[in-house]
Amino acid sequence: MKINLKILNNSGLKKILIVGVFHGDEPQGEYFINEYLKLSRFNTKNSLFFIPRLNKNNLRTNFNKVDLNRNFPTKNWTFGKKDDYFGGTTPASEYETKFLIDLIDKNNFDAIVTIHAPYKIINYDGPAVELAKKISDILGYPVQSDIGYPTPGSFGTYCGVERKIPTVTIEIDENKAPVELLERFTILFDYLAFEY
Repeated sequence: MKINLKILNNSGLKKILIVGVFHGDEPQGEYFINEYLKLSRFNTKNSLFFIPRLNKNNLRTNFNKVDLNRNFPTKNWTFGKKDDYFGGTTPASEYETKFLIDLIDKNNFDAIVTIHAPYKIINYDGPAVELAKKISDILGYPVQSDIGYPTPGSFGTYCGVERKIPTVTIEIDENKAPVELLERFTILFDYLAFEY
């Protein structure tokens, strides 16, 4: 399995990772990222590392029936029942999880952004409240520090809470066509590339 990684300006001042499609049934992030990459932005201040589609399956879980957003080696990872939130047989059991851990280990990311659906909020982990507020201003969704339910083994806990990397989870409105949100995401990606 190959995960597509696109890097915009590998020698920028800051490094920002943007991940689309953690859950295969939330495909909007891939659209926003691929459309943005068509714009051929040059001379960006920061380096943007884009993963348009982390999960190649079209379901919430990957092909091994693991929720990738519950598969990270966090202090709160648990072996749960085999449903749509199954975190795997062991932490970091999945190729996609290992890929992200390796990428993060090799890069000193200044921020991480993931694109999910459907809650229409900006959620954050770790020292990311200011970035979350800025993303909220751009996208028009409220900032919410707690998603409202337990997320053992989550990417946000792994990166934001335990590794102290500012990590923002964008939960978009799944009832809007991605094309309706594209302009705002272009503004957001430009902000990360040129201003953050």
